Amino acid sequence: MTRIPTSALLLGLTGLIPFLWGASSSAGLLLDYMPLSLPPALTGGAVLTAYGTIILSFMAGVIWGFAAKAQTSWMPVGLALSTLPALWIFFFTGQPESTRIIALISGFVGLLAIDVTCARRGLAPDWWVPLRLFLTGVVVFCLLIGFLLGP
Repeated sequence: MTRIPTSALLLGLTGLIPFLWGASSSAGLLLDYMPLSLPPALTGGAVLTAYGTIILSFMAGVIWGFAAKAQTSWMPVGLALSTLPALWIFFFTGQPESTRIIALISGFVGLLAIDVTCARRGLAPDWWVPLRLFLTGVVVFCLLIGFLLGP
């Protein structure tokens, strides 16, 4: 296995901060120690759904890049697959928070399956799937906390 580049690992870990914040505030952790009260939009499920939607769409764009690299008949399939995560979560706009969290969990798991497919086709670097497995695991765990402990 190829070592995950330090910059990719550090940026990936940094990208987990809003998920960890959303999960911990859903669980009621840390907020008791804040000197100021935060508006609901900056805590719990609101953070998880807003940031999760952004990141799911962002990561779908990475798939577009992988698919564009393909010099085979799989390219249009990959391009089409790359649009699915953003469209998927769009259709849950306006739904209850718990519904959006479940949609995000399934979206991130589905995106991981697309990542693995791209890697098997040689379109992603060797370190991609190990990084995505770890990050997706943390994201799904945080979303589950928000679902189980949120309002």
